[in-house]
Amino acid sequence: MFLSLLLTDCQRNKVVKSHGIVFLEKREALLKTDITNKNDVIDVLGQPHIRSIKDKDTWLYIERTRTRGSMHKLGRNVLLNNNVLIVKFNRYGILEEKIFYDKEKMNDHKFAKEVTDNVVSKGGFIESFLSSMRRKMDPAYKK
Repeated sequence: MFLSLLLTDCQRNKVVKSHGIVFLEKREALLKTDITNKNDVIDVLGQPHIRSIKDKDTWLYIERTRTRGSMHKLGRNVLLNNNVLIVKFNRYGILEEKIFYDKEKMNDHKFAKEVTDNVVSKGGFIESFLSSMRRKMDPAYKK
């Protein structure tokens, strides 16, 4: 009886932490190119997370969903969804193009492990000349 009470109190639903717009993929299906305008997009998705700096008619919407991993993941967070929707409008405010990226379509970038030398920290010619003169003068001064 004690074991049954203990097991029924455990939470069986996963805790899902979401950031951004929930169900972005389903909401994206409601938008029709050449028919939907900016006001319709705001009604369906809300205000954009990011507006392009170069082009004010390009908006970005983000959805990110994480949950706790299982025992073999040692409880680390696992990424369920990482979706990005890019919406582009023409000069009249009509939806011209929509691009949807999900977790599988995103590119994996490999970064170089080489470290570049910092030229600024090495100092210039004058600094190296003065430090070498100081080193030459130190032994003569100590005698």
